[in-house]
Amino acid sequence: MLVSHLEMGMLSEGLTQVLIPVAALIGIIFALLQWYLVSKVKVSGDSSNGLSDKLIEDEEDGVDNREASIKCAEIQNAISVGATSFLFTQYKYLSVFMCVFAAIIFLFLGSVKGFSTKSEPCTYNKGSLCKPALANAAFSTVAFLLGALTSVLSGFLGMKIATYANARTTLEARKGVGKAFVTAFRSGAVMGFLLAANGLLVLYISILLFKLYYGDDWEGLYESITGYGLGGSSMALFGRVGGGIYTKAADVGADLVGKVELNIPEDDPRNPAVIADNVGDNVGDIAGMGSDLFGSYAESSCAALFVASISSFGINHDHTAMSFPLIISSVGIVVCLITTLFATDLFKIKDVSEIEPSLKRQLVVSTILMTVGIAMVSFFALPSEFTIFNFGTEKVVKNWHLFFCVAIGLWAGLVIGYTTEYYTSNAYSPVQDVADSCRTGAATNVIFGLALGYKSVIIPIFSIAIAIFVSFSLAAMYGIAVAALGMLSTIATGLAIDAYGPISDNAGGIAEMAGMSHKIRERTDALDAAGNTTAAIGKGFAIGSAALVSLALFGAFVSRAGINTVDVLTPKVFIGLIVGAMLPYWFSAMTMKSVGSAALKMVEEVRRQFKTIPGLMEGRAKPDYANCVKISTDASLREMIPPGALVMLTPLITGTLFGVETLAGVLAGSLVSGVQVAISASNTGGAWDNAKKYIEAGVSEHAKSLGPKGSDAHKAAVIGDTIGDPLKDTSGPSLNILIKLMAVESLVFAPFFAAHGGLLFKYL
Repeated sequence: MLVSHLEMGMLSEGLTQVLIPVAALIGIIFALLQWYLVSKVKVSGDSSNGLSDKLIEDEEDGVDNREASIKCAEIQNAISVGATSFLFTQYKYLSVFMCVFAAIIFLFLGSVKGFSTKSEPCTYNKGSLCKPALANAAFSTVAFLLGALTSVLSGFLGMKIATYANARTTLEARKGVGKAFVTAFRSGAVMGFLLAANGLLVLYISILLFKLYYGDDWEGLYESITGYGLGGSSMALFGRVGGGIYTKAADVGADLVGKVELNIPEDDPRNPAVIADNVGDNVGDIAGMGSDLFGSYAESSCAALFVASISSFGINHDHTAMSFPLIISSVGIVVCLITTLFATDLFKIKDVSEIEPSLKRQLVVSTILMTVGIAMVSFFALPSEFTIFNFGTEKVVKNWHLFFCVAIGLWAGLVIGYTTEYYTSNAYSPVQDVADSCRTGAATNVIFGLALGYKSVIIPIFSIAIAIFVSFSLAAMYGIAVAALGMLSTIATGLAIDAYGPISDNAGGIAEMAGMSHKIRERTDALDAAGNTTAAIGKGFAIGSAALVSLALFGAFVSRAGINTVDVLTPKVFIGLIVGAMLPYWFSAMTMKSVGSAALKMVEEVRRQFKTIPGLMEGRAKPDYANCVKISTDASLREMIPPGALVMLTPLITGTLFGVETLAGVLAGSLVSGVQVAISASNTGGAWDNAKKYIEAGVSEHAKSLGPKGSDAHKAAVIGDTIGDPLKDTSGPSLNILIKLMAVESLVFAPFFAAHGGLLFKYL
């Protein structure tokens, strides 16, 4: 009786098919509404001076004049043009890569059965016929291209929104910190909702279109759809690495010469690297992060769908249960919409001290509401009992088991977020201790910062470990996949908080460059300081979800490659394990060296301009911003290729030459070491940055004793900050893409590796 009641309460297939696209469309409409509200900051179109939208604010309280407002518009335009130009150039390079790699996917997967067009016996649904391997090759290629294009679109839209909003945030700061906060947060929400909704909608439509060909062959359908995750993450890798090199080369160059050598303020318009620095915030922290989190969402969805397709959901063709991962994401969009209203409409910011609590409240509110949403979805979308594929056996699972799997991923994300905040916010003792160490110079600052980063790994790793144990015990690899989706279910809110940071940072830079009053700069600095901490929280979410996603993809790869057990005592597995553990260090060495090389050129250029341009230091002459932008652009486009090639080629070479068991070792090794290095790098960099801001703000007696700006302690803090820049914004965030991308690439190519891999061992 209970079973029949639950079955009656389940969502019908028709309702499921309506619910998912409607939730995505609601997300898109809400994003456009937020964009409209941001655009209501007064603008005046005037194309006579080449500006597309010149920002004009009337004088209020005599704080800033019309000239400063026009200056804001000019700076915004320069940043927007620079960011757009860089991304278009980067996408030209990536379009070539997309075409080449799409051809590789088709050739490798098509050759599994010699490009045969005959139907094959299904691997998991015994006694049934599945579509030919050539179809899998063709549709995986299409899915790869769709994922890549959606990832590119996510990054580009985020960048356009951020460059549209930065000067508006500066202008709103004249009316008070509350107005500026709402403008910056709404702009971040535009990016968050567009990315979450577009990712869900494109994936859902792709499945519907693929189903027209595959029909009842769900095994082949969802195997080919894994290409969507591969496309998303491959673009994210280049976006993260390229954008990270761009922004940190400019940032390090600007800081070392401007703040340390010449003792001029951050974002001083006399500094030739400031425009490149502000452009970098958008192409690295906005476009790169957008592509990164889209990649995580796409991969976790694909991993869950693939494992479900070879379980009872897929074999029995239960459409609603099969769509469980997509329904979670749909509910997440609605929950995040309600949560956003808490920050923009229900609780107004009246004072600087309320900014950070408001942002953190977003995380708590979205997590609590999402827990209720997950409970409803688990009850209505799943049968009371079903079986999940578990490495060749079937595991009996109940619907409440999956509720706990998704919920523990969601709450583990909150724990990781708050732990990250504790170790990177200057409101707590860890960062204050780092700041205090600056009294004796840069060396002790570096030592304290490194120790903090290593220590900050402990709680996130235990959180991830508990989430893995519980979710795997309850629902095998499918449980881990939906736990990752749980962590990412509030992606719209997470991205809104994350994008808010660079928008506020740019707003502060524009206020400084436009010569606006000290009061305005204090307000934008307060927005930026809160954003710096929330950006670290965003990176924590990205890394934590990457660990769960990678493990789920690892399980899917092992299943698809036909491996029953991965025995680390086997030599071919152990060599893969130790090489895989080395890869994050190799990758980090490449990206750090790239930032160092580009920063070296930037420092030399900034020094040259101050020496050779008469009147630059006195403010009588303008610096050559374009040359610094060119240095960052050229360096990032050139230097992003080797790290990208390392990640993309490793699974192909390992699987082809050494086989699936060695590749399984490589994936496990890179996952284990990559997560540790990524968390410590991100948190170390964040702590150094906020230690510097703690000294600069001087809000406590302790901070005042270390300052002011230009003191020896402050200069030591700036040096720590410049060392941390490539750690927190280039190497650290890129590592989570490394572990995800290698895993999803291995899954996509698993049929080829299983059929033709291990060439060296065959002939030894």
